Amino acid sequence: MSPCPSDKARLLDAYLVAAARTGDAAARARLVAVWQPRLIGHAWRLTGDAEMAREAVQDGWVEILRGLGGLRDELAFPAWALRIVTRRCRRLGGRRGRDRARETGLDDQMAATDRETGPDVLVRQHMRRAIDALPPDQRAALALVYLHELSVAEAALALDAPEGTIKTRLMHARRKLRDHLTLQGVRP
Repeated sequence: MSPCPSDKARLLDAYLVAAARTGDAAARARLVAVWQPRLIGHAWRLTGDAEMAREAVQDGWVEILRGLGGLRDELAFPAWALRIVTRRCRRLGGRRGRDRARETGLDDQMAATDRETGPDVLVRQHMRRAIDALPPDQRAALALVYLHELSVAEAALALDAPEGTIKTRLMHARRKLRDHLTLQGVRP
């Protein structure tokens, strides 16, 4: 049985981390290329500000690349890197008003559907609006668990919050999404 695509991505990330730790510049560049959009999307979901998100990620990369040598488990890289960016976002001022320009991540994946038509597209458009309306902490937890496929424990580490808090955020986010879709006449 071959690994599923998310397992392959995790293994690739682990390989890139291990190679970057040995000084492989190409692996380090590839790691940055692969993770830059994910980290910016995460930072944007936390701050709601595109410029602040880019600044947090830029500062975060300095800490991430310096700290790679101390990371004992390469498979822990996603949660570890996301946690560094989470802390950078908090240091830069926490939550501000939302910048309506979309950056990356969940928003980009769903934006392409705006130009399409059909019943499935309508559901995705309603879902996008519902996700946009979530508070940043719920939006971030939802994206980490369902988009980045992190476990609740990994999401808790990434968001620097207890597991119970992440479960509560997910519960509230799912309820708000369900309620929004029900109000729109879309069957969730």
